[in-house]
Amino acid sequence: TTDIKMINLFHIPEYTIGTSEFSHLLHDEIIEEFERSFAKYVGAKYACFANSASSLIYLALKGLNTTVKIPSIMPPVVPNAIINSGNKLEFYDDVDWVGNMYKLHSGIWDSAQRVSRDQYPQVAKGTDVMIFSFYPTKPIGGCDGGMIVSDNKYTIDKYRAMVLNGTKPSENSWERKQIMFGYKMHGNSIQARIAYENFKKLDDKKHKINDIRNAFNLALGYNNLSLHLYRIRVKDNNNFVEQMKQAGIQCGVHYKAFHKSPLLKNVVKYKPMPKSELEEKQTVSIPFHENLTKQNIEYIIEHVKKLGNI
Repeated sequence: TTDIKMINLFHIPEYTIGTSEFSHLLHDEIIEEFERSFAKYVGAKYACFANSASSLIYLALKGLNTTVKIPSIMPPVVPNAIINSGNKLEFYDDVDWVGNMYKLHSGIWDSAQRVSRDQYPQVAKGTDVMIFSFYPTKPIGGCDGGMIVSDNKYTIDKYRAMVLNGTKPSENSWERKQIMFGYKMHGNSIQARIAYENFKKLDDKKHKINDIRNAFNLALGYNNLSLHLYRIRVKDNNNFVEQMKQAGIQCGVHYKAFHKSPLLKNVVKYKPMPKSELEEKQTVSIPFHENLTKQNIEYIIEHVKKLGNI
């Protein structure tokens, strides 16, 4: 055990917000401002803010009535959305997408773990949608929340209505016209405020994290590219996480092989996925954020080298 202060896996900025600064706690102008700024940053024309990326994934999949194929190394939110939206689920053996983005389905991109300049036009077509998360530990952390972007105005207007109880936005809530049966999934002003503040700091944060990534890559022999997670492989990740905790270093596992979940025994036919099944035993994320000091980095490297084979 060490007397060093615990080095956290993520850094989550703190904010004190006065609710009187908003014209409306749910629908302040900051939401539209955030949408415009975010869309411009990722290179899309339009954006819609929602209460979570999970809600947006669900809406994107609802009504497709198809089979959606995803990597097995995956948090439960995506399989949940696929099943709950009435689709069939199938897994494939991919362990390299974590910390980046992947194609969820035709015309739908899940980028919960990556936000970069001009990202949308690099992979998407004008009618595609790309979904981002503002979960506290994501690249742009917040009090949860999500954003969907597209170059298609009709598509984003449809999502805007769907998250707002099926109504068209209006300055006065009593003047909103019901145009479909929707959901209460809109993001609120407080969520937008926190995520927007962290969005403004994103480029500076990524610059610092890039330097940390380079230091880890050089010292540990990896060529990791993600600016969200720094994953390594160890002999036994559960044991490694516990040993690192005792040394004052918080680590985490991203993620388990979901195709092995007992919940799926009557939903998905099991088939072996050797890369994913090995990955869930060996993969581990070490602290990777902009507040790491030179001393922190050296201390983490020292203990990764010492404990990685235990």
